[in-house]
Amino acid sequence: MWVTQIIKGMNILQIIPGSGGSFYCGNCLRDDKFYLAMKKQGHQVTKLPMYLPLFSDEHDLNEIPVFYGAISIYLKQLYPIFQKAPAWVDKILNSKPMLKLAASMAGSTNAKGLEEMTISMLMGEEGKQKEELHRMVSWMAEHLQPDVIHLSNALLLGLAPKLKEEFPNAVIVCSLQDEDVWVDAMSNSFRDKIWQLMSEKSQSVDGFIAVSNFYAKVSLRKMDIPESKVFINHLGVEPNDYRVKAFDDKQRNIGYISRMCEANGFDIMIDAFILLKQEKEFEDVKLILTGGSTGDDKAILKETERKLKKANLWHDVEFHDDFDGMGRHDFFGKVQMISVPVRNGEAFGLYLLESMASGVPVVQPKLGAFPEIVAKSKGGFIFDNNNKEELCNALKELLRDQDKLKQLSTSCRTGVENEFNIFNQTRNLLTIYNQLNTN
Repeated sequence: MWVTQIIKGMNILQIIPGSGGSFYCGNCLRDDKFYLAMKKQGHQVTKLPMYLPLFSDEHDLNEIPVFYGAISIYLKQLYPIFQKAPAWVDKILNSKPMLKLAASMAGSTNAKGLEEMTISMLMGEEGKQKEELHRMVSWMAEHLQPDVIHLSNALLLGLAPKLKEEFPNAVIVCSLQDEDVWVDAMSNSFRDKIWQLMSEKSQSVDGFIAVSNFYAKVSLRKMDIPESKVFINHLGVEPNDYRVKAFDDKQRNIGYISRMCEANGFDIMIDAFILLKQEKEFEDVKLILTGGSTGDDKAILKETERKLKKANLWHDVEFHDDFDGMGRHDFFGKVQMISVPVRNGEAFGLYLLESMASGVPVVQPKLGAFPEIVAKSKGGFIFDNNNKEELCNALKELLRDQDKLKQLSTSCRTGVENEFNIFNQTRNLLTIYNQLNTN
């Protein structure tokens, strides 16, 4: 109670890169859930989108502009003439239709090809987007005067020195989640420079919030930051936002919910399902897929169609197009379990909590923070080697043991209620803010 009273008058700003809603963006949802929980608890919170709107219906925009509009900063990076373009040009490039188009374009979420852009953004005032930084800071000074500024990830650290200069009394915090996935996909020369820049800019940050014990260790290894600056706060969801369909009313269907791309193991899921369906006892089982895609994913989707048609399984797979809001709830009502066999694991994976809150157990490889989350929630099954054979065997084991699967369905919901409730995680976050504010 003491912490809540101290923090209640704080003006909190979240700076969040958007995905435009073209695919299931766990980081966008993560930040939005903390935003909503803090608002419900009576705190003054503003979210400021960068690059693209957070969601496809753009309900997050309201009167707040999208800063660093994806098309505008890309053109300014490639063509210096755009750095001096009049304001009306930026206004057109940052319009809703243009940003919606950018969200669906190939390359919009691909690290390769955006190396120089990433470096320029991390350079802050020395980068090619300095005018946009000044525009953002001016808007914040006019409308907000924040007490806490929370950056969504370490790739935004180029903002930190200017923010600290303009708002010296504000606490600056940065979440840590899966930056390595983006940076380590680049060539060695860019990769080393980017990690170095993030380490340098981190000096302007008061505290870092890692989303798992696993990723705290990764970040400390990758970035030169003091361990005393790193706090751990797991993600959370509001259990009451999720409905649980009775297990006995469900068919034996398997689900996948994430962006449909190679990095997320989409092809591993498809190949494991094809293997599973070779056995007659699973002829009733269907695969339900959701999570969306970008232009970069056209090739893997085309190959998926070819594989499934060759195996005569095209009609045993459903593409559930609506993965936002009620569409996501409908998806969870169709499946007995989900698996997203991400090739290199993840720092967390919010879809795991959304699934378990819906009474749907998870089947994940022994990678990243997946074992940590499953052990804490008791809501799933971990398999050792992330390949189609082992995933197939794990799916078979649970499909054959419906009693075990039913028990997991109950325990996963309870695990989220007890261990990953967004209001508990929000109180932890506010405690960290308070601790940093009083240091």
